[in-house]
Amino acid sequence: MATVPTIRVLLTEDVVSDAELEVRELKRAGLRVRHRVADTEQSFERALREFAPDVILSDFSMPGFDGMAALAMARELSPDTPFIFVSGTIGEEYAIRALKSGATDYVLKANLMRLPAAVERALAEAQERRARRRTEVELELTRERLTSIFTALPDALWSVDAKTRRYLYVSPAAKVIFGLAPDELMAHPQLQTEVVHPADRPVAQQAWDRLEQDGEFDVDYRIVRPGGKVRWINNRARLIRNASAAPERIDGLARDITEQVEHRSRIARLSRIREFTSSINSALVRQRERAQLASEVCRIAVEVGGFGTAQIGLLDAASQDVLWLASKGLVDDAALARIQVSARADLEAGRGIAGRSLRSGEPEVWNDIVHDPDVPERELFLVQGIYSSASFPLLIEGKPVGVFTLHAAETGFFDRDEIALLRELTANIAFALELLDKQDRIAYLALYDPLTGLPNRTRFHERLTLAMEGARRGSETLALALIDLERFKAINDTLGRETGDRVLQATAARLKQAAGDINRVARLGSNLFALMFEQISGAEEVARQIEAGARALLGAPFEIGGREVRLAARAGIAVFPGDGADVDALFRNAEAALKRAKETGERYLFYAPEINARVSEQVELEHRLRKAVDQGELFLHYQPKFDLATRRVVGVEALMRWRSPDGGLISPVKFVPVLEQTGLIFEAGQQVLAAAERTHRGWKMRGLNAPRIAVNVSALQLRRKSFVADVRAALGNVEADGGGVDLEVTESLLMTEVDESIAKLRALREMGLYISLDDFGTGYSSLAYLSKLPLDTLKIDRSFVHGMTEKADDTTIISTIITLAQSLRLKVVAEGVETEQQAQLLRLLRCDQVQGYLFSPPVPAEKIESLL
Repeated sequence: MATVPTIRVLLTEDVVSDAELEVRELKRAGLRVRHRVADTEQSFERALREFAPDVILSDFSMPGFDGMAALAMARELSPDTPFIFVSGTIGEEYAIRALKSGATDYVLKANLMRLPAAVERALAEAQERRARRRTEVELELTRERLTSIFTALPDALWSVDAKTRRYLYVSPAAKVIFGLAPDELMAHPQLQTEVVHPADRPVAQQAWDRLEQDGEFDVDYRIVRPGGKVRWINNRARLIRNASAAPERIDGLARDITEQVEHRSRIARLSRIREFTSSINSALVRQRERAQLASEVCRIAVEVGGFGTAQIGLLDAASQDVLWLASKGLVDDAALARIQVSARADLEAGRGIAGRSLRSGEPEVWNDIVHDPDVPERELFLVQGIYSSASFPLLIEGKPVGVFTLHAAETGFFDRDEIALLRELTANIAFALELLDKQDRIAYLALYDPLTGLPNRTRFHERLTLAMEGARRGSETLALALIDLERFKAINDTLGRETGDRVLQATAARLKQAAGDINRVARLGSNLFALMFEQISGAEEVARQIEAGARALLGAPFEIGGREVRLAARAGIAVFPGDGADVDALFRNAEAALKRAKETGERYLFYAPEINARVSEQVELEHRLRKAVDQGELFLHYQPKFDLATRRVVGVEALMRWRSPDGGLISPVKFVPVLEQTGLIFEAGQQVLAAAERTHRGWKMRGLNAPRIAVNVSALQLRRKSFVADVRAALGNVEADGGGVDLEVTESLLMTEVDESIAKLRALREMGLYISLDDFGTGYSSLAYLSKLPLDTLKIDRSFVHGMTEKADDTTIISTIITLAQSLRLKVVAEGVETEQQAQLLRLLRCDQVQGYLFSPPVPAEKIESLL
C-alpha cells in the first residue's frame, strides 16, 4: 500500500486556535501534515526559506502583517508554492483582487470542510505547473540546443508552405550558401527559383514536380550567388502531411557541394588524363610519321582526355614562328589559322602562353581567359567557347622545338596535379618526335643525297621501277636520261671542293626546277645525274625537253662565291620499252648512249641509232621552224569558198605555208604539229591573224569586193585563258566587221570545256568575227550544245564529201547535216569538193557553199585578187 506523502503547510495566522482548526481539518481528511505558524513578516520570510512549504494557508486580515503582504512576499520568494486565503471576512472584491495577485484559491473559515479539497487541488495544480515549467524549460533548452546546432551547421535548413511555397523557416547557413540572408529569402519567395543557374532550372523544376508524386527529392544543381559566383548545391526535401494526409509543408536541407563536385571532377579528369596518357603512349609507339603522330595525339586528347581542343605546332628555326601541325576540337580551321604564335617576345604573337612557354621551357596556363590579363585574341577564344588554356613546350635536348596546347570549355580546368601529368606526357611526345627525327634522318640518308637533297640511286631505282610498271599497264612510253657534267674534276682541282659542292647543289636545283618533280631527278654519283621522262609521245618529245632542260641548266653561268662558273654536259638516253624492259636494262643502255655521246662530242644521244637520226632531223626542223617564226618566214595561201548556185567567190580560208631551204613548200602536216608541240603555235597564230587582217584591209583599200578570210584556230590557242585578248591584240583596232576575219574551230575542240568555249566565242562574235565549225560530223557533238554555240557556218568534213557519190550513207549524213544547219539558220560549206558530180549532188541537197580543188587549190593572195 502506497505511503501518503507529508505535506508541509505554512500557516499565516494571528489566532492560534484558528490555525489548529485548519490543521485538524486537513488531518481529518486523511492528509499527513507538518505545519509551521508565522504571524509576522520576519517569521514568514524565514519560514519560506527554511521550512520550504508545499502550500501556504493565510488569513486575509491580521494586525501588522496582512494576507496581501504575505502573498506578495510568497510570489517573490517562492512563486510556485500554492497560496490559499483562509479568512472569515473576505468579500468578493477582495477575493478577485487576491486571485489576480497570484492567490491560488480562498476558503471561508466558516466552511473549513472545503479546505482539504482546495489544498489537494492547489497541490495538484502546482505539481502540474512545475511539470509544465520543467517541460517548458526542457523545450527551451532543446530549442537553444537546436538553434545552436542549426547555427553551427554548414547546411541550410528550410521549410516552406506546401501550398503557397512561401518560406516558413530558413536557417542562418543560407547566407553562407546562397549569399542571401534568411529574412531576404522569406520576404522574397521567388528567389528560390531565381538563384538557380539558368541552365539547371529545368533539373530543379523536375525535382519539385516529382515531389508531388514521390513525396521527396534529392537533386544536385548549380546556383548563382549575388555577384555572379557559381556554386554547386545538393538540395533534399520531404513533403510533410497533416493528420488528414493533406500536404502541409515541405522541409528541406541545402548543402554546398562545390568542393565535392570539383573534387569528383578533378578525380575524373585525372583518371581521364591517365587513360589519355596511356592511349597516347601507345600511339607514340605505333606511329612512324610526324604528322600522323600529331594528329593522333590531338584526337586522343579530345576524345579520351576530354579537352575542348588540342593543338601541336612545330617551331620554325628561322622565323621563330609556330607552324601548326595538327589540331582537333572546338577551334575550326579558319580560327586556327588566325592564332599566331611566335617564340619572340617582341612580337604580339609571342605574348600568349604558347610563346611564353617556348621561351621559358615551362608550362604556361590561362585558367580564366575572361579575366586573366594579357590574353591576345581574347575574343577569338571566347567566341570559340574556350575559357581555359595551357601550353607545354616540346623540348629536345633542352631546346624548344614545338608546343602542345590544350584548351578547355570550363574556367579553372588546369590544376597542379593535372599539369604535372601533362608535363610528363609532353616529355614523352617530345621524345617520340626526337626518335622520329632520327629515324627520318636515317631513312633520308638511305634514300637521298645529303649534299643536293636529290634522290640517290636506290630511291631513283624504286621510282623508276614504279613508273615503268605504270607505263607498261598503260602502254605508254618512258625515257631515262643520264647527264654527266664535263670538266667537273677541273672545278674541284682549281676552285676547291667547297666550290665544287656548291656547283653540284646549284646544278641539282636547276635540274629539279626543270623536272618539276623531285621524284623524276636523282644524283647517281659525283657528277652524274639522272632524269626521268614519263607519259611522252616519243623520242622527239624527249629531245625537245632535253633541249629545253639544257637551256635551263646550262644557258646561264653559275654564280659561285662571286665567280662565274660555266658547265657543259653530255647525256645518254634510253627509251622504254624499246631500249629495255626492266630498270637495269634501261640503265645499261642509257649508260652506253652516254658513253657514245662523250666519245663523239654530241650533246646527247639515244641508245637506238635510228632514233638519233630521226630525232636529229626533228630537232633540226624545230630549230629552223623557231627561226622562221622569229623572223616572220611563215606566210599564207588562200583557198576560196564559192557560192554553189552562182559559182562566185564568197570567202577564203587562210592556210599557213613554209618553204624549205631549197625553195619547196613543206607540208603543213609536217610542221603544224611541231608548232603545237613546241608552243610556237601561239606566236604563229598571232602572225596569221594579223596577216589575214592586213590582206583583207589591202583588198578593200584597192577597191576590191573583199571576201572574209577564215583562219583556223588550234586547240592550244582556244584553251588559253587569254585567247580573246590574244585575238584582239593580233587584229588591232578593227571596225565592227572584225577586220574581215573569221575563225574556224574544229568540232572536237569545242566538246571540251564547252561553257568556257561558248563564252570566248560569244566575245569574239561581239567583236564582229564570224565563227565556223570545221570538220562537222567527226566530233560527236551534242545537239543541245550545238544549239547554244554562237556559230555562223557548219563545214562538212571532206571525208563525207569524198565518199558521197559511192556511198549512200555518206550522202544521207550530208543531207542530215544540211537540214540540221538550215534549222539552226547556219550556212553550210562542203570541204574537199574535187569532182563536178560531187558539186551537182551538193547543189541538189541545197548546200550553200563549197571549197575544193574542183574550184581552186590554195593560192597566193595575188591570185585571189585576179579571181575577185
